[in-house]
Amino acid sequence: MTVFVLALLAGALVGLALGALGAGGSILTVPALVYLLGFSAAEATTTSLVIVIVTSLTALVAHARTGAVRWRAGLLFAAAGLVPAAVAGALSAHIPGTVLTLAFAALAVTAAGKMLRRRTPHRGGRVSGVRAAGAGAGLGTVTGFLGVGGGFLAVPALVTVLAVPMSAAVGTSLLVIVANALVALAARAHTAVQLDWAPIMPFLATAVLGAWDGRRLAAKVSAAVLQRVFGCVLLAVALAMAVSVAL
Repeated sequence: MTVFVLALLAGALVGLALGALGAGGSILTVPALVYLLGFSAAEATTTSLVIVIVTSLTALVAHARTGAVRWRAGLLFAAAGLVPAAVAGALSAHIPGTVLTLAFAALAVTAAGKMLRRRTPHRGGRVSGVRAAGAGAGLGTVTGFLGVGGGFLAVPALVTVLAVPMSAAVGTSLLVIVANALVALAARAHTAVQLDWAPIMPFLATAVLGAWDGRRLAAKVSAAVLQRVFGCVLLAVALAMAVSVAL
C-alpha cells in the first residue's frame, strides 16, 4: 500500500474521531505518522500540531454552526494552558524520541481508559478558578510536549470544572485544542524539524472531510458506542508503540 493511500486512510480516521468526539483523533495522528508514514518522533509531534489545528478548526466550525460552543468558558480554559503549551513545546525538541514514544503510549492508555468508561462525568456545582487554571495548564503542557490536542482530557474537565453541559463540551473542547496547539506550534518554530508536505496534504484533506462526517455521525450513533470503538483502537495503538520500543 502506498504512502499516499495510507495517509488518506489515517487522515479519515483522525477526522472522524475529532468530529464525532472532540477527542481521540489527535492522539492517533502521531503513531500514524511514525508507524505508517515513517516520520521520526520529533517530526511527527510537530506535524501533528499542524494537522490538529486545521482539523479541529474544521470541526469547531461545524459545532459552532449548531450553537454547541461555549466561547467564554473555552477561552478561559485555554488561556490557562497557553504559557505551559509554549514552554513544553520549546522543551520537547530536547526530549529523546524513545521517551516521547513511551510517554505517548502511556497517554494513549489513559485516553483509552477514559473512553471505555461508560460513566458520564456530572456537572460541577460551583466552578473553582484554581481547579480550572490547573486543568487548563495541564492540558497545555500535554499539547506542547506530545503534539496532541488533549480533547479526551478537555471534555471531562470542561464538564466537571467549568460546568459546561455535555451538549456543548465537545465543541468547546475543540476551541481549547486549537488555541493550545497554535501556541505549541509557534514555540517549535525555531527547531530544525522539516515538514514533508507530500504525505501531510492528503492526510489533512481526508482529516478535514472526516471531521465533517464525524459531526454528522455523532448525531446518529450514541457517544458511548463511539467512545468504546475509539478506546479499543487507542489501546491497540498503545500496545504497538510499547512493543516497538521494547524491540
